[in-house]
Amino acid sequence: MRWEGVYVAGTGAWLGEPESARGAVESGRYDPEQAAADEIESVSVADESMAPPDMAVHAATAALKRSGLDVADIDLLIHSGIWFQGVEMWPAASYVAGHALGGNIPAFGFDQECNGGLGALEVAARQVAARPGAGAAMVTTADRFGAPLVRRWSSEPGFVYGDGATALLLSARGGFARLLSTATGSDNSLEAVVRGPGFEPLPSGGPLDLLGRVGHYIRSRGSVREATERVAAVVTGVVDTVLADAGVEKDGLARVVALSSGRGRLEWQLPQLLGIGVEKSNWEFSRRVGHLGAGDQIAGFNDLVERRELAPGDRVLLVGGGSGFTCTCAVVEVLDAPEWEPSGRPLG
Repeated sequence: MRWEGVYVAGTGAWLGEPESARGAVESGRYDPEQAAADEIESVSVADESMAPPDMAVHAATAALKRSGLDVADIDLLIHSGIWFQGVEMWPAASYVAGHALGGNIPAFGFDQECNGGLGALEVAARQVAARPGAGAAMVTTADRFGAPLVRRWSSEPGFVYGDGATALLLSARGGFARLLSTATGSDNSLEAVVRGPGFEPLPSGGPLDLLGRVGHYIRSRGSVREATERVAAVVTGVVDTVLADAGVEKDGLARVVALSSGRGRLEWQLPQLLGIGVEKSNWEFSRRVGHLGAGDQIAGFNDLVERRELAPGDRVLLVGGGSGFTCTCAVVEVLDAPEWEPSGRPLG
């Protein structure tokens, strides 16, 4: 879908302290061969006292301040995360909205796994476009992956989980960038890849076993290769659509921000699958923070802006994807290069 009059007014992020991959290997938490393939330097780790919604409040506050908008301008907040938000059966989105924006702004939780940030961005764009010249909507994400339920360094080969929060504020009144297009595609049958053997009456008390779920899928339904090919078909179709809607060719892209993964997965996703060189990615940032759940793309874009690596006229492709399988992509055109101080904690 091509958007007219929808702008990015502000972004923000909150990150934890860096924990080195070398230390994780030495302590036996990170397989040495996997570490060599991933080439990850460190991940962001938040203190246990910091709840994900509070992290999101920090990110949202930064995005709002940078935007120059008033709280009264904002019509909606959508919050997403892939892991525990601090309290069971509790609306984390309402907490984030209430503490960052005020008590009367509608707030909704968005459950789309690692595609949550960009999926929410597309929904928020519809809200903004519905009020030309006046609408505004905030998207936030936050996750803190605590042991022992999540094995940060080994739950999923090619991904190391980092803690962090992000925020992006869309506005119809203007901004430093404009949203050119978004597109979403799905293959809902692939939810079985990470469902496992069946439903349970209560949440499991054991560690997250994603590999065991994938193993069950392989034994009962098909192969990893077949599932990967179907994922690839969704992603390539969505990327082709979002670029066509934006009127941008691949060689016209200044940068690409994808899921924060190890180097091997990144090589598959960009050069092999999409025909886009890794040099256009935000690899140097993502290899230092890890996979931030639903927030990789907003965090990566925010970092490019903060480091002044984008110039007016640059087009940036944001590539999402989450188990289910659903992929949302967006193309953003930079209009101005704001001079912002980093909103998250410095990572060396």
